[in-house]
Amino acid sequence: MTHTIPAPMSMDPTPTSGDVAARERSPLAEMLSIAVPTVATTTSFTLMTFMDKLMVSRLGPDPVYVAAQGNGGLSSWVAISVIFGMLGVVNTFVSQNLGAGKPERAPAYAWNGIWLSAILYVSLIVPFAVVLPWLYAWMRDASMEAAALDAVVRRDEMAATYARVLLFASIITTARQAIQQYFYGMHRPLLVFVSALAGNITNFVCNSLFIYGPGGAQPTGIAWLDAWFAFAASVCQATGIPQLGVVGAAWGTVVGIIVELVICLVVFIGPRFNRMYATRSQWRPDVKRLKELFSVGWAPGLMFGNEMICWGTFMVYYVGHFGAEHSAAGWIAHQWMSLSFMPAVGISVAVTSMVGKCMGMGRPDLAAKRARLGLTVAMVYMGFCGLCFVLFRATLVRFFIDERTSEEVAARLVELGSAFLVATAVFQVFDALAMTLAGALRGAGDTVFVGVVTVVSSWLILVGGGKIAISFFPQMQSVGPWMAAATYIIVLAMFTTARFAAGKWKTIKLVRDDNHPGPDPQATAATVADGVL
Repeated sequence: MTHTIPAPMSMDPTPTSGDVAARERSPLAEMLSIAVPTVATTTSFTLMTFMDKLMVSRLGPDPVYVAAQGNGGLSSWVAISVIFGMLGVVNTFVSQNLGAGKPERAPAYAWNGIWLSAILYVSLIVPFAVVLPWLYAWMRDASMEAAALDAVVRRDEMAATYARVLLFASIITTARQAIQQYFYGMHRPLLVFVSALAGNITNFVCNSLFIYGPGGAQPTGIAWLDAWFAFAASVCQATGIPQLGVVGAAWGTVVGIIVELVICLVVFIGPRFNRMYATRSQWRPDVKRLKELFSVGWAPGLMFGNEMICWGTFMVYYVGHFGAEHSAAGWIAHQWMSLSFMPAVGISVAVTSMVGKCMGMGRPDLAAKRARLGLTVAMVYMGFCGLCFVLFRATLVRFFIDERTSEEVAARLVELGSAFLVATAVFQVFDALAMTLAGALRGAGDTVFVGVVTVVSSWLILVGGGKIAISFFPQMQSVGPWMAAATYIIVLAMFTTARFAAGKWKTIKLVRDDNHPGPDPQATAATVADGVL
């Protein structure tokens, strides 16, 4: 059966007259029609954590609040990222079925992605959340002087509480991921963007209530923002909402994610998508689909989870080892780094969708062209970000420093954060290479090589190199581990580029049919006519 695929940028699954115009656009315009909403969506999640960090930094002049939110956020993602990595291949299977003209098979992968995340939630997330406070205690350096140790214990207690809220609520987060990856694979990123925008607005509103409570936020000097915070404080006074501090940011994030999931689900199981793709009838667990998702997704899951463990060791232990100021400055630099690489992650997701669709059509040549186009855009963007990190490093760091912070502490934070941003600038273009080409390989189903290389190089260079820097070059303090991080990204980019250039991914076939082992010519023609390729 031949299926007509909906226009990629509409939330309505019915084809529109705009399809003809879409066919006449240049390859760059076609890629951007998917990449821009995808970039906006992935950036919006970073903006959510950016807003969390900015708002908790206004709790007081003590840098412990920023450090606690940063440590807690990364700790939670150590476990959650494993599931996110696995669920990323929902995009691969959906887009390849789309390219092969069999979109009615795609909803099963979204549903089974949810089932897979539920299994991993019970077996991985919950146990990790239970033992997390003990892990923080185990990683502390008991030889520190009493005052410094007390500050670290206070930071860790807030971080653990923040992280556990996100972990116990992560079944919602991972379900949202599975559904969003379905829409990415169907080349429908605009819906995901709309849901993410609503989630960010919800997060800001909830943060205003939960973080500051009836006391309200400190004056910002911005009239409308101060008026809003005053209104939020009055709401808390009337309703009895207490000041939750750092953990309030976690609850705001959870509510925002719930809003995102509800919006996506309403469309996914709504009458139009159900009529065209039978989205409601494929909810039952399917062993075959679960095996397919796991067989392709275990390597990205291992890669994502391992990277979070290594980055967690790097940020919490290596950088945080030198004290709260180093930790806070590190998280400030990391937040700006996130605003740099998350749009590149969005481009990578878009490249996964496009490569997957081309591979489903039986066009690896076209897949390679789309991958190179995405790579060019990502490298230009991240190269520009690297330049900004060098030129405006002091200003970027001061943005996160409370006005009540003593000049001595503020100067130290600026000094450290500026050094970290320069180290980050060194690997921006290489990060674009690694992420974009990894997305292209994932779209083709080639996931194991990059996963293994990431695991090995992260432990040898990021963790091992960071340890060497601390042990043999202590005078460099936390700057040494950041240099090891730059080396790690550069090496990973080289291996990923070599794998893509070798071209073995062009022979992988994920979409098969007993009667039609290759893409149906009529279905492929319909896909080209109504898609973005």
